[in-house]
Amino acid sequence: MSVVDSAMTREVLRDISKRPLDISRLNVHVMRGVVHLTGRVDKVRGNAGFLDLQEEMNIVVRILRQKPGVRDVCCEVDFAELPVPDKLTKIRKRRRWY
Repeated sequence: MSVVDSAMTREVLRDISKRPLDISRLNVHVMRGVVHLTGRVDKVRGNAGFLDLQEEMNIVVRILRQKPGVRDVCCEVDFAELPVPDKLTKIRKRRRWY
């Protein structure tokens, strides 16, 4: 890995960490100006508001593509949240009717 790619990796991680995302299981690699994002992304603990992880990652990719020196961004990230219908069924299963 070249010095330029190492510096770009640090900048990418710095930019992603500004977003309300848990990136502890996210892998970031830069090779010849191409940013590779792999792994898993989750919501930050304590984030009470509604957060769409897919939309948030789209914002991150747009931000990264605007950086000078970035030729392309390959995003192969899994999202740790449940789909909306699954969340509703889990809530309904926990609810007790009297």
